[in-house]
Amino acid sequence: MTEPGAGAPGPFVRRGRDGRPDLEPGRRLFIAVPVAATVSEMVEELVGRIRVAEGEGGPGDGPPGPGRQPHRVRWVNLHDLHLTIRFLGPTLDDRVEALHDVVERAAAGIPAFSLAIGGAGAFPNLDRPRALWMGVADPGGQLHALAAATNRELEAAGWSGDDRPYNPHLTLARSDGVRSAPRVGRRLVEAASAIEVWFEVDRLVLFESHTGGGPARYVPLHEARLRG
Repeated sequence: MTEPGAGAPGPFVRRGRDGRPDLEPGRRLFIAVPVAATVSEMVEELVGRIRVAEGEGGPGDGPPGPGRQPHRVRWVNLHDLHLTIRFLGPTLDDRVEALHDVVERAAAGIPAFSLAIGGAGAFPNLDRPRALWMGVADPGGQLHALAAATNRELEAAGWSGDDRPYNPHLTLARSDGVRSAPRVGRRLVEAASAIEVWFEVDRLVLFESHTGGGPARYVPLHEARLRG
């Protein structure tokens, strides 16, 4: 990463969503299922229509750059869409290799399966939303089974358990403290009400999150094909 005006790249500084340096040691990792290109294309078109309605630009313009339009919701990077299985948080380098094994073992017991993305909502509600999302249809329960297998393997490898119910969703925007968020959320819910896009889940991926300076970037560190 090169600072403006610098002649040579400086050391990477991980930053939180507020732009301040994140000094907690370790790499921010999570395990997730990437969505198919057909889903990404649908979401990009959907978000584009909402942004046009909000006066933000056309479908191909991408999210606003860092430091601009603070009154608008912060759309995620639409090229890195995924369904999170488990957020791991700051992880030291000497534990990353063990996570490769966790992903491999969790994927070994689950066959490839199909999911649908459709409908939309907000957390905690549409009146004061902190995040906007699209829903996930998992009729056979395979995504939930994959999440359970991942948690079992994480516990076996020394990570803490997670007793919270798994609630899969596709996060599209962060909207906490944004005055227009309720209106944008309702536009999203209306526009997504008739959408249902199916895709095949065939892999489980360990990602590293890089934040600061705009929408987060997610770099795959290890992936395993589902082969149950």
